[in-house]
This record gives sequence, structure tokens and C-alpha cells, in this order.
Amino acid sequence: MSATMIKEFRLPDLGEGLTESEILSWKVAVGDTVTLNQVIAEVETAKAVVELPSPFAGTVAALHEQAGSVVEVGKPIVSFEVDDAGDSPSGGSDAGTPGASDSEGASDFEKALAKREPNLVGYGAVVEKSGRPARRQRNFDGGVTEHEPVNEPLAEQPVQVPVAVPSEPTAEQERPRSTPPVRKLARDLGIDLEMVKGTGSGGLITRSDVQEFAAVDQRQVSVSAVTPAPAPIYAGVPGERETRTPIKGVRKFTAAAMVQSAFTAPHVTEFLTVDVTPTMELLTRLKTSREFAGYKLTPLTLAAKAVLISLRRNPSLNSRWDDAAQEIVQFNYVNLGIAAATPRGLTVPNIKDADKMTLLELSTALSELTDTARSGRTSPADLAGGTISITNIGVFGIDAGTPILNPGEAAIVALGSVRKAPWVHNDELAVRQVMSLSLAFDHRLVDGEQGSKFLADLGAILSDPAAVMTMI
Repeated sequence: MSATMIKEFRLPDLGEGLTESEILSWKVAVGDTVTLNQVIAEVETAKAVVELPSPFAGTVAALHEQAGSVVEVGKPIVSFEVDDAGDSPSGGSDAGTPGASDSEGASDFEKALAKREPNLVGYGAVVEKSGRPARRQRNFDGGVTEHEPVNEPLAEQPVQVPVAVPSEPTAEQERPRSTPPVRKLARDLGIDLEMVKGTGSGGLITRSDVQEFAAVDQRQVSVSAVTPAPAPIYAGVPGERETRTPIKGVRKFTAAAMVQSAFTAPHVTEFLTVDVTPTMELLTRLKTSREFAGYKLTPLTLAAKAVLISLRRNPSLNSRWDDAAQEIVQFNYVNLGIAAATPRGLTVPNIKDADKMTLLELSTALSELTDTARSGRTSPADLAGGTISITNIGVFGIDAGTPILNPGEAAIVALGSVRKAPWVHNDELAVRQVMSLSLAFDHRLVDGEQGSKFLADLGAILSDPAAVMTMI
């Protein structure tokens, strides 16, 4: 009869130095038998909802946190009872498993995999065997645990975030605790970290701490000004005069990012109202064509294509400001962000290499992006790396606005609603379909002339799609 042992799974860093995550739901219960990589929970980071796979095959022994709890990275969230026999996930022999890289019958893939360190998604770089004894490392509670040898089965290695705890104070410990990206952000904003109070684990200063301090210190405005609107009165308890909703997850991250963007990039907003009747007529023809049968075509689809064409003539709007290197970085590709309102707050996933897509491909990508965002399944990768964004405020019946730039981007286009209005057409007054376009851009990167030309090109395409023939 094989022996069993208890293995703890600690909440890993799900990307970009995030310090905490909320457990939305458990997919398993105590006593359940799980397999390797089976989804055991859904957690929400500051950027997206992520499914956590099980790093072990065994039985769930304990759930240390309840659904709805906000847990710091490195804290135990679940324990498993696993079979210790043979050190294999299934409790059998090692033959044929990634840990048995020298066993007969093991594939080349398994042999290569046995040399890799596990992380949350996939595996890290190949680790060569050195023949030296396993190093000891400190755990999150200050205790000492044995580091698993790299050639043991991957399923037996819990995903942990190592934190070095020196035995004696050092000069590094005397300064405020923060990560290198956070220290760089503080330097960029001219903030002394000695003045910032850390809200992370053990007083760690987080990116959000720096951004909120910058908002208050540099512009003397309260961060509460960017908190979400209060819930409708019917959402509260009868008789109560107000409803309070904790600011966390995606909404907390979005608020901090918008504060940083508003107080870092000098925004300029321009407006243009155009007659989009020809574009709406084109949309009707395309919907009834054989090529687009079964595909979802909307005014956003054609407007997105028009934005991509306009960028070819005005590439300065597809760039970012690298303050550390004191350089302007112009992108030779377009990752088109689409602002999406979700139950958990505003997100801006982006379509990678949208400039290389046909109208049909762009239509498919937009449908998939919006469906995924509304269901809360957008991955962190889809939220990162955007180069320019579109926000479609027209779906809410709004004509124009002054959108805030997505951090790290040079421009954002707001599409207003399409309305019938009196318009001078062919020197006569007629009822036409018109739309207001709003363009906000970073004046460090984009001059007024460049922004105006881009907006004019965009308006020209939407008012006469045939104008594309003269632009490309």
C-alpha cells in the first residue's frame, strides 16, 4: 500500500508583479479527486479572470480560502493528498513520465520537459543538471523548505513565488520595499518612495500605491474621483441611503491606470462630424453579400478598418513615449484595442496585427474579442501590447466625448452614435446619417497637424469609402 503526503499549492504571481488576486469560484471541493492540470479555481487579477490548473494529481485535502476572498501572492490556497509512491502524479512508476527522462520509452518531448522548471502557464527555460546538491530556500513564513530537484516529476513541484529573506539586515532592506518596475515608475513620476505607504504584503509598495500618490500629490485631486459610479438604488438594501462596493480587481486596476494616463500624458481632443450615409449603405450591401453571409458586420467593423487605413498615412499615432530611454517608439504593426464594458469593469483587449487582416478577418476577430470580454474570459495576453484603441460610445446613444488614453498608447478614437440629421448634401438640405468622431492623442507624440490629418482621413473614408482608392 503506497504512502501519501500533503502538498500545498500557494497562489502564484499571475503576471507583471501583481500582488494579490480574488478567488471567484472553486471548481473542486474537499474530497474530490483531481488530475494533473485540471482546473480547480477561477481567480480575478487586476487585469483578467484566470483559470488555475492543479499542479498535482490526487485528492483535495483542504481549501484554505473561500470564494470571494482576496488572497496575497504566496499564500496557501489549497492542499492536496497525493500518492508518494514512485514520486509520480499517478502514483505508479516513473516510466513514461516527464520525470523519468532516462526511462525506456520516454519521448524526446518528455525528456526535454523533465529539464524545465514549472510555472503557471507552460514551462521555463531548460535547466542543466549541475550535480550539486539541491539548494535550500526560505518559504513565505520565514521557514526553510527543501527545493525540489529539477529532474523530479513536474506534477510534484508546487508553483511557488520564491522570496529571499536575508538572515541579517542589509542596505537593500533599509530603503522602501518595492519591485524594480515600481521603482522605475516612481522615478518617472518624480516621486520619493520614502513618502509612499505600501499596501502590499509586508508593506510592499505596489504600482497602484505610486499611481494613487501621484494623483494626490501632483494634482491635489482625490483618487475617489475616479471610483466607479454608485450602484443603482434598487441594488441596495431597502431603507439604506447609499450602497458601497469594494474597489478591486479589474475596476481597481483601470482606475489607477486612468489616473496615471490622465496625469502623465498631455491629452488633446479633436472632434469631427461626418456624413456616414455612404458607409451605412455599404454596410447594408455587405451584409447581404455571399462573402459575408453568416458574419457579424457592424458600423464598428468598418470604422475599425478605416482607422487602420488612416494609420498608414499617419503613423505617428501608432507609437509610444519611452521616458526611460528618452525615445519615441513607432510601431510597425497595429494591435488594435477595443474598449469593452464588462460586469467587472472596463477592459481594453486588443486584436494582434489587425493591420494585416482583411475586412472578413477583422469582423471575426472583433466578434470573438467582444464575446470573450463580456463573458469575463479575456486573457492577460490579450490585454497587453495594444498600440491604439477605439471606444464605441455610440452604442450608448452618446455623440461625442473626451476619452482618456489607454496607458502607453498615443491615441484613442471615440465613435459616436449614427443619427439621422439635416445635412447639406449636393448643395441641398437633406436628411442624412451622421456620426461624430472624437480623437484624443498624446501631444508629446502627436502634433496638432498630425492628429488633424489622421482625423480628416478617417472622416473622409467614412463619408466616402471609395476615397480609399486615393489613399493606398
